[in-house]
Amino acid sequence: MTPLQRGAACVLAGEMLLAVMGAIIKHLAPELPNAVLVFLRNLMGLAIIFPLMIYREGFVGLKTQHLRFHLMRAFIGVSAMYCYFFSLEKLVLTEAVLLKLTAPFFIPLIALVWLGESTSRVIWLTIAAGFVGVLVILNPAAANAEDYLFVAAGLAGALLGATAKVTIRRMGVTEPSGRIVFYFGLFGSLVTAPAAIATWVTPSVSTWLWLALLAICATLAQMLITTAYRIAPAGQIGQFTYSSVIFAAFLGWVFFMEPVTGSQFIGCVLIVGAGLINLRQRKVPV
Repeated sequence: MTPLQRGAACVLAGEMLLAVMGAIIKHLAPELPNAVLVFLRNLMGLAIIFPLMIYREGFVGLKTQHLRFHLMRAFIGVSAMYCYFFSLEKLVLTEAVLLKLTAPFFIPLIALVWLGESTSRVIWLTIAAGFVGVLVILNPAAANAEDYLFVAAGLAGALLGATAKVTIRRMGVTEPSGRIVFYFGLFGSLVTAPAAIATWVTPSVSTWLWLALLAICATLAQMLITTAYRIAPAGQIGQFTYSSVIFAAFLGWVFFMEPVTGSQFIGCVLIVGAGLINLRQRKVPV
Protein backbone atom coordinates (compact mmCIF):
# COMPACT_ATOMS: atom_id res chain seq x y z
CA MET A 1 0.00 0.00 0.00
CA THR A 2 1.38 3.41 -0.95
CA PRO A 3 1.34 6.33 1.53
CA LEU A 4 -1.45 7.93 -0.53
CA GLN A 5 -3.59 4.78 -0.36
CA ARG A 6 -2.96 4.40 3.37
CA GLY A 7 -3.77 8.07 3.93
CA ALA A 8 -7.03 7.79 1.98
CA ALA A 9 -7.96 4.64 3.93
CA CYS A 10 -7.29 6.42 7.23
CA VAL A 11 -9.48 9.39 6.23
CA LEU A 12 -12.30 7.10 5.12
CA ALA A 13 -12.12 5.10 8.36
CA GLY A 14 -11.95 8.30 10.43
CA GLU A 15 -14.96 9.84 8.68
CA MET A 16 -16.93 6.62 9.11
CA LEU A 17 -16.22 6.72 12.85
CA LEU A 18 -17.25 10.39 13.01
CA ALA A 19 -20.54 9.50 11.31
CA VAL A 20 -21.05 6.71 13.85
CA MET A 21 -20.28 9.24 16.60
CA GLY A 22 -22.96 11.56 15.20
CA ALA A 23 -25.49 8.72 15.14
CA ILE A 24 -24.69 7.84 18.78
CA ILE A 25 -25.15 11.47 19.82
CA LYS A 26 -28.49 11.59 18.00
CA HIS A 27 -29.51 8.40 19.81
CA LEU A 28 -28.50 9.74 23.24
CA ALA A 29 -29.79 13.30 22.82
CA PRO A 30 -33.35 12.57 24.07
CA GLU A 31 -31.96 10.97 27.25
CA LEU A 32 -29.10 13.31 28.25
CA PRO A 33 -28.92 17.13 28.27
CA ASN A 34 -26.61 18.65 25.69
CA ALA A 35 -24.25 19.99 28.37
CA VAL A 36 -23.84 16.54 29.95
CA LEU A 37 -23.20 14.92 26.56
CA VAL A 38 -20.50 17.45 25.66
CA PHE A 39 -18.82 17.13 29.08
CA LEU A 40 -18.76 13.33 29.07
CA ARG A 41 -17.54 13.24 25.45
CA ASN A 42 -14.53 15.36 26.46
CA LEU A 43 -13.88 13.67 29.80
CA MET A 44 -13.99 10.14 28.41
CA GLY A 45 -11.88 11.16 25.43
CA LEU A 46 -9.32 12.57 27.86
CA ALA A 47 -9.38 9.28 29.79
CA ILE A 48 -8.35 7.53 26.57
CA ILE A 49 -5.70 9.95 25.23
CA PHE A 50 -3.94 10.73 28.55
CA PRO A 51 -2.61 7.20 29.25
CA LEU A 52 -1.57 6.87 25.61
CA MET A 53 0.39 10.13 25.79
CA ILE A 54 2.13 9.14 29.02
CA TYR A 55 2.96 5.68 27.67
CA ARG A 56 4.39 7.01 24.40
CA GLU A 57 6.16 10.20 25.49
CA GLY A 58 6.03 10.49 29.29
CA PHE A 59 5.03 13.69 31.07
CA VAL A 60 7.59 15.62 29.02
CA GLY A 61 5.27 15.16 26.04
CA LEU A 62 2.70 17.42 27.73
CA LYS A 63 5.04 20.41 27.93
CA THR A 64 3.83 23.27 25.75
CA GLN A 65 4.60 26.90 24.98
CA HIS A 66 1.13 27.57 23.57
CA LEU A 67 -1.09 27.17 26.61
CA ARG A 68 -3.22 30.21 25.78
CA PHE A 69 -3.92 28.91 22.27
CA HIS A 70 -4.85 25.51 23.66
CA LEU A 71 -7.25 27.21 26.07
CA MET A 72 -8.65 29.37 23.26
CA ARG A 73 -9.13 26.33 21.05
CA ALA A 74 -10.90 24.50 23.89
CA PHE A 75 -13.40 27.35 24.40
CA ILE A 76 -14.05 27.60 20.66
CA GLY A 77 -14.06 23.84 20.11
CA VAL A 78 -16.53 23.00 22.88
CA SER A 79 -18.78 25.82 21.70
CA ALA A 80 -18.76 24.19 18.25
CA MET A 81 -19.51 20.86 19.91
CA TYR A 82 -22.50 22.32 21.78
CA CYS A 83 -23.89 23.64 18.49
CA TYR A 84 -23.28 20.41 16.57
CA PHE A 85 -24.77 18.19 19.28
CA PHE A 86 -27.77 20.53 19.52
CA SER A 87 -28.39 20.39 15.76
CA LEU A 88 -28.12 16.58 15.78
CA GLU A 89 -31.00 16.37 18.24
CA LYS A 90 -33.62 17.55 15.72
CA LEU A 91 -32.08 17.66 12.26
CA VAL A 92 -31.81 14.66 9.96
CA LEU A 93 -28.36 13.11 10.45
CA THR A 94 -27.35 13.79 6.83
CA GLU A 95 -28.37 17.46 7.10
CA ALA A 96 -26.43 17.96 10.34
CA VAL A 97 -23.30 16.44 8.78
CA LEU A 98 -23.70 18.54 5.62
CA LEU A 99 -23.92 21.72 7.72
CA LYS A 100 -20.78 20.64 9.58
CA LEU A 101 -19.04 20.28 6.20
CA THR A 102 -19.53 24.01 5.51
CA ALA A 103 -16.62 24.69 7.91
CA PRO A 104 -14.07 25.02 5.04
CA PHE A 105 -16.14 27.89 3.61
CA PHE A 106 -15.59 29.90 6.80
CA ILE A 107 -11.82 29.32 6.97
CA PRO A 108 -10.85 31.87 4.25
CA LEU A 109 -13.00 34.51 6.00
CA ILE A 110 -11.41 33.83 9.39
CA ALA A 111 -7.90 33.60 7.95
CA LEU A 112 -8.44 36.93 6.16
CA VAL A 113 -9.53 38.72 9.35
CA TRP A 114 -7.17 36.99 11.80
CA LEU A 115 -4.07 36.07 9.79
CA GLY A 116 -4.34 38.62 6.97
CA GLU A 117 -4.35 35.88 4.31
CA SER A 118 -5.97 36.77 0.99
CA THR A 119 -7.82 34.29 -1.19
CA SER A 120 -8.88 33.92 -4.82
CA ARG A 121 -12.12 34.89 -6.55
CA VAL A 122 -12.82 31.21 -7.30
CA ILE A 123 -12.84 30.36 -3.61
CA TRP A 124 -15.29 33.20 -2.89
CA LEU A 125 -17.55 31.74 -5.59
CA THR A 126 -17.33 28.27 -4.03
CA ILE A 127 -18.26 29.78 -0.65
CA ALA A 128 -21.34 31.39 -2.22
CA ALA A 129 -22.30 28.10 -3.91
CA GLY A 130 -21.89 26.23 -0.63
CA PHE A 131 -24.29 28.54 1.19
CA VAL A 132 -26.79 28.27 -1.67
CA GLY A 133 -26.66 24.54 -0.89
CA VAL A 134 -27.54 25.33 2.74
CA LEU A 135 -30.56 27.36 1.57
CA VAL A 136 -31.70 24.44 -0.60
CA ILE A 137 -31.53 22.10 2.41
CA LEU A 138 -33.39 24.61 4.61
CA ASN A 139 -36.10 25.23 1.97
CA PRO A 140 -37.17 28.64 3.36
CA ALA A 141 -40.65 28.40 1.83
CA ALA A 142 -41.51 25.39 4.00
CA ALA A 143 -39.26 26.07 7.02
CA ASN A 144 -40.57 27.18 10.40
CA ALA A 145 -38.81 29.05 13.21
CA GLU A 146 -37.53 25.81 14.79
CA ASP A 147 -35.96 24.72 11.49
CA TYR A 148 -34.09 28.02 11.26
CA LEU A 149 -32.90 27.62 14.85
CA PHE A 150 -31.37 24.18 14.34
CA VAL A 151 -29.85 25.07 10.95
CA ALA A 152 -28.38 28.23 12.51
CA ALA A 153 -26.91 26.07 15.29
CA GLY A 154 -25.34 23.76 12.70
CA LEU A 155 -23.82 26.70 10.81
CA ALA A 156 -22.58 28.28 14.05
CA GLY A 157 -20.91 24.98 14.90
CA ALA A 158 -19.23 24.94 11.48
CA LEU A 159 -18.03 28.53 11.94
CA LEU A 160 -16.64 27.77 15.39
CA GLY A 161 -15.06 24.54 14.12
CA ALA A 162 -13.33 26.48 11.36
CA THR A 163 -12.07 29.00 13.92
CA ALA A 164 -10.66 26.15 16.00
CA LYS A 165 -8.77 24.88 12.93
CA VAL A 166 -7.27 28.31 12.32
CA THR A 167 -6.27 28.38 16.01
CA ILE A 168 -4.37 25.12 15.50
CA ARG A 169 -2.68 26.65 12.47
CA ARG A 170 -1.78 29.72 14.56
CA MET A 171 0.14 27.45 16.94
CA GLY A 172 2.42 26.44 14.10
CA VAL A 173 4.10 23.11 13.49
CA THR A 174 5.74 22.90 16.93
CA GLU A 175 2.71 21.24 18.55
CA PRO A 176 2.29 17.51 17.82
CA SER A 177 -1.25 16.28 17.22
CA GLY A 178 -1.35 14.14 20.38
CA ARG A 179 -0.62 17.15 22.56
CA ILE A 180 -3.30 19.21 20.81
CA VAL A 181 -5.86 16.44 21.36
CA PHE A 182 -4.82 16.06 25.01
CA TYR A 183 -5.16 19.75 25.88
CA PHE A 184 -8.47 19.95 24.06
CA GLY A 185 -9.77 17.08 26.21
CA LEU A 186 -8.34 18.60 29.40
CA PHE A 187 -9.55 22.17 28.96
CA GLY A 188 -12.74 21.01 27.27
CA SER A 189 -13.63 18.92 30.33
CA LEU A 190 -12.88 21.80 32.71
CA VAL A 191 -14.81 24.36 30.65
CA THR A 192 -17.91 22.19 30.27
CA ALA A 193 -18.01 20.83 33.84
CA PRO A 194 -20.07 23.67 35.43
CA ALA A 195 -22.89 23.45 32.87
CA ALA A 196 -22.88 19.64 33.10
CA ILE A 197 -23.13 19.75 36.91
CA ALA A 198 -26.00 22.26 36.72
CA THR A 199 -28.01 20.03 34.36
CA TRP A 200 -26.70 16.64 35.51
CA VAL A 201 -28.64 13.49 34.71
CA THR A 202 -27.02 10.22 35.75
CA PRO A 203 -26.69 7.94 32.70
CA SER A 204 -28.06 4.41 32.84
CA VAL A 205 -25.72 1.43 32.49
CA SER A 206 -26.56 1.05 28.80
CA THR A 207 -26.01 4.77 28.25
CA TRP A 208 -22.54 4.54 29.82
CA LEU A 209 -21.73 1.85 27.26
CA TRP A 210 -22.94 4.11 24.43
CA LEU A 211 -20.86 6.97 25.85
CA ALA A 212 -17.75 4.75 26.01
CA LEU A 213 -18.31 3.78 22.36
CA LEU A 214 -18.78 7.48 21.53
CA ALA A 215 -15.45 8.41 23.14
CA ILE A 216 -13.63 5.52 21.45
CA CYS A 217 -15.03 6.45 18.02
CA ALA A 218 -14.15 10.14 18.47
CA THR A 219 -10.59 9.45 19.69
CA LEU A 220 -9.85 6.84 17.03
CA ALA A 221 -11.23 9.16 14.34
CA GLN A 222 -8.94 11.98 15.48
CA MET A 223 -5.92 9.67 15.47
CA LEU A 224 -6.74 8.18 12.06
CA ILE A 225 -7.31 11.55 10.39
CA THR A 226 -4.18 13.00 12.01
CA THR A 227 -2.17 10.00 10.77
CA ALA A 228 -3.61 10.42 7.28
CA TYR A 229 -2.47 14.03 6.99
CA ARG A 230 0.95 13.09 8.34
CA ILE A 231 1.68 10.35 5.78
CA ALA A 232 -0.02 11.73 2.66
CA PRO A 233 -0.42 15.15 0.97
CA ALA A 234 -3.50 16.97 2.27
CA GLY A 235 -4.45 18.13 -1.23
CA GLN A 236 -4.73 14.53 -2.43
CA ILE A 237 -6.69 13.02 0.47
CA GLY A 238 -8.77 15.96 1.70
CA GLN A 239 -11.62 15.16 -0.69
CA PHE A 240 -12.25 11.89 1.16
CA THR A 241 -13.54 13.98 4.09
CA TYR A 242 -16.82 14.32 2.20
CA SER A 243 -17.38 10.57 2.44
CA SER A 244 -18.96 11.35 5.83
CA VAL A 245 -22.13 12.37 3.94
CA ILE A 246 -22.47 8.85 2.50
CA PHE A 247 -21.90 7.23 5.90
CA ALA A 248 -24.37 9.63 7.58
CA ALA A 249 -27.05 9.01 4.93
CA PHE A 250 -26.68 5.24 5.37
CA LEU A 251 -26.78 5.38 9.19
CA GLY A 252 -29.73 7.79 9.13
CA TRP A 253 -31.65 5.50 6.77
CA VAL A 254 -30.88 2.27 8.70
CA PHE A 255 -31.23 3.43 12.31
CA PHE A 256 -33.52 6.47 12.18
CA MET A 257 -35.57 5.66 9.04
CA GLU A 258 -34.55 8.99 7.47
CA PRO A 259 -35.10 9.02 3.67
CA VAL A 260 -32.83 11.03 1.38
CA THR A 261 -34.94 13.83 -0.14
CA GLY A 262 -34.45 15.75 -3.36
CA SER A 263 -33.52 18.96 -1.52
CA GLN A 264 -30.92 17.06 0.52
CA PHE A 265 -29.43 15.61 -2.66
CA ILE A 266 -29.23 18.99 -4.44
CA GLY A 267 -27.83 20.67 -1.30
CA CYS A 268 -25.29 17.87 -0.99
CA VAL A 269 -24.16 18.32 -4.61
CA LEU A 270 -23.72 22.08 -4.09
CA ILE A 271 -21.93 21.85 -0.71
CA VAL A 272 -19.69 18.88 -1.56
CA GLY A 273 -18.98 20.11 -5.09
CA ALA A 274 -18.09 23.59 -3.87
CA GLY A 275 -16.01 22.08 -1.08
CA LEU A 276 -14.01 19.95 -3.50
CA ILE A 277 -13.30 22.94 -5.76
CA ASN A 278 -12.40 24.98 -2.67
CA LEU A 279 -9.99 22.26 -1.60
CA ARG A 280 -8.32 22.12 -5.02
CA GLN A 281 -7.93 25.89 -5.21
CA ARG A 282 -6.47 26.34 -1.72
CA LYS A 283 -2.71 26.08 -1.79
CA VAL A 284 -2.26 25.41 1.91
CA PRO A 285 -5.13 23.30 3.26
CA VAL A 286 -5.92 23.51 6.96
